[in-house]
Amino acid sequence: MISVEGLTVEFGGFTLFDDISFVVNKKERIALVGKNGAGKSTMLKTFAGLQAPTRGNISYPKDITIGYLPQHMTLKEGNTVFEEASLAFEHIQKMEAELNEVNKQLTERTDYESDAYHNLIEKSTHLHEQFLMSGGNNFQAEIEKTLTGLGFSRKDFERPTSEFSGGWRMRIELAKLLLQRPDVLLLDEPTNHLDIESIQWLENFLATRANAVVLVSHDKAFLDAVTQRTIEISLGRIYDYKVAYSKYVELRKEHREQQMRAFENQQKQIQKTEEFIERFRYKATKAVQVQSRIKQLDKLERLEVDDEDNAMLNLKFPPAPRSGSYPVIIEDVEKSYGEHLIFKNVTLTINRGDKVAFVGKNGEGKSTLVKCIMDETDFKGKLELGHNVKIGYFAQNQAQLLDEEKTVFETIDYVAVGDIRTKIRDILGAFMFGGEASDKKVKVLSGGERSRLAMIRLLLEPVNLLILDEPTNHLDMKSKDVLKDALREFEGTVIVVSHDRDFLNGLVDKVYEFGNQQVKEHLGGIYEFLEKKKMDSLKELEVSTNTPQKNQVQEKVTEQESVNKLTYEERKELSRQIKRIEKQIADVEKVIENKETEIAEIENKLATPEGASDTSLFEKHGLLTKELESDMSKWEELTIELSNMNDNI
Repeated sequence: MISVEGLTVEFGGFTLFDDISFVVNKKERIALVGKNGAGKSTMLKTFAGLQAPTRGNISYPKDITIGYLPQHMTLKEGNTVFEEASLAFEHIQKMEAELNEVNKQLTERTDYESDAYHNLIEKSTHLHEQFLMSGGNNFQAEIEKTLTGLGFSRKDFERPTSEFSGGWRMRIELAKLLLQRPDVLLLDEPTNHLDIESIQWLENFLATRANAVVLVSHDKAFLDAVTQRTIEISLGRIYDYKVAYSKYVELRKEHREQQMRAFENQQKQIQKTEEFIERFRYKATKAVQVQSRIKQLDKLERLEVDDEDNAMLNLKFPPAPRSGSYPVIIEDVEKSYGEHLIFKNVTLTINRGDKVAFVGKNGEGKSTLVKCIMDETDFKGKLELGHNVKIGYFAQNQAQLLDEEKTVFETIDYVAVGDIRTKIRDILGAFMFGGEASDKKVKVLSGGERSRLAMIRLLLEPVNLLILDEPTNHLDMKSKDVLKDALREFEGTVIVVSHDRDFLNGLVDKVYEFGNQQVKEHLGGIYEFLEKKKMDSLKELEVSTNTPQKNQVQEKVTEQESVNKLTYEERKELSRQIKRIEKQIADVEKVIENKETEIAEIENKLATPEGASDTSLFEKHGLLTKELESDMSKWEELTIELSNMNDNI
């Protein structure tokens, strides 16, 4: 579908890509990976036609459609959520308006025998058939399904887009893109503004209903669920593997180790050969052997080991000044926006040295409570900061607030004061902005580089309470690991708002769950919290199938024993049922794939003059489309059933 040939992109003497070539095939789902600044976003922009290559070219088939979701975008004002999403079907709405106008003329005219009247009838029939083929009868249902999947409630549909945060408005743009069903989807960090449920919905959509996908993401689980090919960009070259991300990491490591062993063995052989030549160069009796060895060396194809980008973020927070024993004390805090209640009766105490996570669906109040702590919004109740608490705050939109016309050095020099100004170059070097990189303007930085630059602000003065709101958005895998290690070693208190389970694992020792206008405390790490939630769900499932029991200690013990026993006894049966459902899903997916192929073949025929006049083709197309919708509904039911079973195993 897309052919990349000899692509080279240069910026001010720096080569981002150097003579790379590859092909994006139909229905492929590709993960584009690499360190921040390697050129992932630039590659997508080049595909989307927004960036011209220095050399080389990108070839597309005629009439191919491309949908591009950038990391940052300018959003429109004025429409409701549903109206904005409906723009994806603007062509259908225009067709419907034209059809209504033609039908109106047919009812008003009386020249039934005229050629003009018969032409109107033919036009009405043709438009009606096109309208049905384009999904005119069910596009509103598709909009509702997609918006709901991305986390919007039905009452949100009629709200103006201006009432939503940037993250939610990005979801609207994503919904429009998905609804358009382009031939190629280019997605740059689509999960940054999604909660876990919406990410899972998007995983299912991309894996089963999208066409070709080229995806940039730092969410390992998301990449594994969606993609089956991985292209790494490193030091201007690409490494192409026909496997999902986790498998690629293994194969890339094995490949480099094999390269290294082969290189070392060849170097030993070369050394021995050169020693032989040097030793016997001037002995007449060995002249033939020496010449033979010299020719061997000349003909030898020298092995090389792939260059590896070992530039590493070096992050260490300054020593934290000692705060009081309880940096944050909250009692009966309540927050509303107008009549919309966010949370109430929130009571919690964060101890000195605690590392806690705020988790929950988007819109449940995580960032709002952070704003309460930062005194950036009003609230009811009592909220006190402890003695000598100094806050370092990293907000979700921190990277977007940077002045794009300033250089990296100027950005930090502008806010630095005192002795720290003498160490700016060292700090920038530790954050991989050493040398000429410190003179780059902010506007040319990638999303990850901007996040790193914003993170430097936290190092400008010692703090003892770090509040990080989605700090891993736009950070690559290695940078996330380095940040996590630095936070572990940080002596102060940490509050992290995040949906990144891998990042939170091993970092936090307490989880605050936001939901249903409440905040609940859970002791332990993130996976203990998730496991506990699963067990709670299992208990509720079991209790709902049993008759109510008296609230006595012995009967609670008996009930718990029966739950554990039932779970153990049913595990094998549940696993068997899961395998059966998985087979059914695979069968339905095969049927869907075959019908989509058949529909595409009919549509190709209908595009010809002969096919356009064949009414049987229109009938067959309509029948197959209805069957496909039924099959898709069946697939959705089976995947929901499978998801519920996996939750309970």
